[in-house]
Amino acid sequence: MKTFNFNPACPSENQIQGASYRISILTDSLLRLEYEKDGHFTDNATQVVLNRDFPAVKYEIIEDSADKLIFTTENLKVTYDKKEFTPRGLQIELLSDFEAPVIWNYGENGRNLFGTVRTLDETNGVVLYEKGLFSREGYAWFDDGDSCELSGEDIFDRTYPEKDVYFWGYGTRYKDALKDFYHLCGKAPMIPRYALGNWWSKYEKYTEKSYLELMDNFDKENIPITVAVIDMDWHLTEIDSKYGTGWTGYTWNKDYFPDYKRFLKELHRRGKAVTLNLHPADGIRAFEDMYEKVATRMGIDPKSEEPVDFDLMNKDFVDAYFEDVMQPYEEDGVDFWWIDWQQGTKAKSGSVDPLWILNHYHYLDQLRRGKRAMIFSRFAGIGSHRYPIGFSGDTCATWTSLDIQPFFTATASNVGYGWWSHDIGGHMHGEEDTERTCRWVQFGVFSPIMRLHSSSNPFFFKEPWNLPEPMRSIVGDFMRLRHSMIPYLYTANYESYKNDEPLMQPLYYGSPESEAAYHCRNGYYFGSELVVYPVTRPIDDELQMAEVQAFIPEGRWIDIFNGNIYEGEMTRKLYRPIEQIPVLIKAGGIVPMDAEIALDVDKDNSNANKAFLEANGKNSEDDEQLAGTGSLPKRLKIYLGVGADGSYTLYEDDGNSNAYMEDEGVFTIITQKYDRDTCRLTVEIGAAEGSLDLITKNREYTLVLCGVENIEGTNIASGIGTYSYDENRKQAVIRIGQVESLKGTKLTIDNVVLSNNSREKEVFKLLKRCKFSYDMKQRIYDRFLMGELRTEEEIRVLDISEKLKDAMLEII
Repeated sequence: MKTFNFNPACPSENQIQGASYRISILTDSLLRLEYEKDGHFTDNATQVVLNRDFPAVKYEIIEDSADKLIFTTENLKVTYDKKEFTPRGLQIELLSDFEAPVIWNYGENGRNLFGTVRTLDETNGVVLYEKGLFSREGYAWFDDGDSCELSGEDIFDRTYPEKDVYFWGYGTRYKDALKDFYHLCGKAPMIPRYALGNWWSKYEKYTEKSYLELMDNFDKENIPITVAVIDMDWHLTEIDSKYGTGWTGYTWNKDYFPDYKRFLKELHRRGKAVTLNLHPADGIRAFEDMYEKVATRMGIDPKSEEPVDFDLMNKDFVDAYFEDVMQPYEEDGVDFWWIDWQQGTKAKSGSVDPLWILNHYHYLDQLRRGKRAMIFSRFAGIGSHRYPIGFSGDTCATWTSLDIQPFFTATASNVGYGWWSHDIGGHMHGEEDTERTCRWVQFGVFSPIMRLHSSSNPFFFKEPWNLPEPMRSIVGDFMRLRHSMIPYLYTANYESYKNDEPLMQPLYYGSPESEAAYHCRNGYYFGSELVVYPVTRPIDDELQMAEVQAFIPEGRWIDIFNGNIYEGEMTRKLYRPIEQIPVLIKAGGIVPMDAEIALDVDKDNSNANKAFLEANGKNSEDDEQLAGTGSLPKRLKIYLGVGADGSYTLYEDDGNSNAYMEDEGVFTIITQKYDRDTCRLTVEIGAAEGSLDLITKNREYTLVLCGVENIEGTNIASGIGTYSYDENRKQAVIRIGQVESLKGTKLTIDNVVLSNNSREKEVFKLLKRCKFSYDMKQRIYDRFLMGELRTEEEIRVLDISEKLKDAMLEII
């Protein structure tokens, strides 16, 4: 079984070594700087770094005397006094990317662009971020000297502690640095397909009956749930005080789940993966079902009721923990574990962080047994991207907490950590605010993992049917949208692994020279084709819309919800009602979506159930299946940002195996070409290549042309299928019917005219929504109809609020 690559030795030709120092020139911009007074250096992998086997790098030694070493690479100049590292004795100059000289003195952090943190527990404001790989000065560094060593199966503290510094001098070449980071520290593996759908979780004392009834209610709402989370009350929690607290537990509560195997089997039959919460710190105690077996194995007399300590530095305990506790439950139907470790950063023996060991061993255990490994756990420091998915912790249910999460999630890409999962809606405290819940769900849909979760407070509702209208309908629509986006998200999942492109990326990755990109905290790229700006503030009473500050990258961008067109680069405020957030597709962009789940609730519950089951590759009579292995969509809807050429490769596989590591799967290339002179659009869906047994012989396709005028009456109207036009979204919808997967198809559409923002209906809707004088509304609208109010100068002099002026400017 292929696991992580371990090639920790740096080629000798890339090293400069003295009596107490060693410098490994890993790339033109990446250095490893070691100092140990007796010359003992680490060649093993560490918990952070796995591979130092970079290709040979050209460098030139300028001076090598008794007390000075100067050498250059293409991008760096290093000056070192050959002593223990100090700011005066070690300087590195960046030789490219910036007009003025940039020199790093050892220890300086500059204006670091941040990485991420271990947890957001209790967060309601400031986050004390750890350092990332980038700064505004173009350099960053981290010291790996405190991390443990890895040698084969062994984990141990360093025999010779040393300064072990990695210097990153990539300037604004952020994606180049990330690629080298993923080589140095290991690839970000793919997560299972089911993880990209909707998760349901709540800290509640569910029973088998109540949980299945809950899932029934989601079915009735036609809202697919792909991951069923059972919080800690799956196990015994009310125990004799002589054993301690009930947080740690491994024995099913038979009062709640009288036949847990039946329960797990039924959830699988419904197409759901299952995860159980673990708080493992207290080990295996005498009340547990497996205690006698584990205690005997560990040399403890079971009659003594002595607890088996949780010690992952003890190989015997590791074997017992996985073979006698974890693996049997996985065989019964637990797909992955939610590891909720909160008991410090030091193991029982040694100084290794027990959270990191937990993540490492759980992940490798699954890999060794042929599973596509996944855990749900807290961040254990740089290098944790190898063990997705991250649980960000128990945040407060406030607007402030929501407001930090988009920035927090995108910024984690600065340490390659791409799979954060938040408690969508907030976990605790706060007050009831269904508008905020709705906005949080909208962000969750456009975040790596969409997981609703909250505390056990009986007044904390997130079930859509417990929300008032219009929140109920909006939340339901967005959750259905999330499920329909799985083809796009799964391709981004593959791109994250294959091409080192995290799903969420800060806007400055694409516009590194634009100052404004660094100040748009809550905007981000979402996959290769979209830019998203979640709304994280309440609706303005006058406008009946909320605002978000947006930096829009260069090029033409179309909002998929309202059809607004933006020409970047620009910075402006965007305004949206409760049912929308700004989600922009680039001109040339291609976004494939699953068309098997309707985005409107089906009035017929039986049809809703059928649609849900079909979307999960099942019918109501099916036997149990491994979650996530249902058939791939038979109907796809392809959103096209019209106005430029574009290409997109849709990736699909079985969703659960590790075949992706061998580049196995199904690849379908989709292209669009737009000729602005002739207004001709050519769309080609290429022949599928690869593991063709995974997809159907024929697939039904619908094209959604975003940002165009009505093309009815052109040659598309005959002989193709159905055609419709959405005036509100400026989208032409063309159903082209069945396409043979082995052959693909090509479609040419004439007279495709790009839309613009001079829209009377949008101005009318804006004025209708706002709360201010009827007479003023009439005067503004009359002037607009007469051809006035089409420039910023004309709008800025109006006697209306600045927010309303901004909202009008966004439209025109």
